[in-house]
Amino acid sequence: MNEKKSSTLNRREFIKGSVIGLASIPALGYGPLLASQKKLHAEIALFKTQNREEGVHEVLKLIDFSPVKGKKIMVKPNFNTADPAPGSTHNDTLATLIKDLRKRGAPQFTVGERSGPPLTEKVMGEKGIFQLAKELDFKIINFEELEEKDWVHFNPSGNHWKEGFYIPKPVVNAEYIVSTCCLKTHAYGGDFSLSLKLSVGMTPKRLMRELHSQRQGPMRKMIAEINLGYTPQLIVLDGVEAFTDGGPSRGTRKEANVFLAGTDRVAIDAVGVAVLKELGSNETIMGRKIFEHDQIQRAAELGLGASSTDQIKIVTPDKASKEYAKKIESILAQG
Repeated sequence: MNEKKSSTLNRREFIKGSVIGLASIPALGYGPLLASQKKLHAEIALFKTQNREEGVHEVLKLIDFSPVKGKKIMVKPNFNTADPAPGSTHNDTLATLIKDLRKRGAPQFTVGERSGPPLTEKVMGEKGIFQLAKELDFKIINFEELEEKDWVHFNPSGNHWKEGFYIPKPVVNAEYIVSTCCLKTHAYGGDFSLSLKLSVGMTPKRLMRELHSQRQGPMRKMIAEINLGYTPQLIVLDGVEAFTDGGPSRGTRKEANVFLAGTDRVAIDAVGVAVLKELGSNETIMGRKIFEHDQIQRAAELGLGASSTDQIKIVTPDKASKEYAKKIESILAQG
C-alpha cells in the first residue's frame, strides 16, 4: 500500500484524538498519565446460558457502558470464515446485539469486516449477512474492497511491524465501535482468538504475509499492537461453544455456555482464557499464566486495559453464573 495515497498519522495526530491518542500514549512514553486515569477494576459481565438471545440481553444489563443513544455504531464481528460458531460470529448473536442497542437509541449500524483467506463477500454471502442486513436495516463495509485512500497508517514508537499497520478510515472515524467475538484457540500462531485478535480483520489482507511470517517471533505482540488504532466502547463474547484446541475455523469443540461483556479488551481476553483453562484446553493455554501470554502481556504494556488479573471484577445476575464465576476467579487468581 502506498503511504502517499493513504492517511498517515504523525506523532502529534496520533496522540491528539481522545480515543486513538489515549490508546497510543504508553507506546509514546506517556504511560504514567494513562495509568493515573485507569479504573481500579475492569468489570466483566458473565452469564451462564445456552440461549444466545438471552445471553446478549443479560450481559448488557450487567455492565456500565457508554450510552449508544444517537450514536452511529460500527460493529466488528468475527467473520474470518463462514464456519459455524465458534468458527465465526453466530448470526443470532449479531442480530440480537443490533436489536438490543437499537432499542437503547442507536439510529444506525454498520457491520465492517475483512475475512481471510476466503473472500469477504463470499464469507458474508455464505453466512447470510446480506439478507440479514436487509432484515435488520444495517449497512455493510467490506474492508477488502476499500481503496488505498480509505486506510489510515499507524506506526507508533516501539511497535513490531516493519512499517506500521493500517486501519480502515471508517473505523478510525467511527462514533462508536462494538466488537463481538468468539471463544476459541488459534492453531496458526495466535494462540487464542478473542477480542484483541479481532483487530486482524481490520488490516489489509496484504499484511497477513508479514504477520504470519512471525509465528515463531513477535506475531502475538503485533496482534496486540493493531489495537492501538481503535478503541471499542463495548465488547460482547459469545462462549456458548468453544474451541479448546485447533481453531480459528475448526477445532476441538466444547460447550462453555457462557456470555461475557465489558469495555476492556484485555480483561475480556483474560477472562476468556480463564474459561478455556476451566474447560481444559491445549498445552499453550494450560501451560502458562494468563498475563504471560504475549497478546495479553503486550496489550497491558500498551495501556489497552487491565494490567493484572487483580484489576478484573466479574459481575453476575444469578446463582448459576455466580458459582461459575467463582471457578473463573480462582483461575484468574493464579495469574
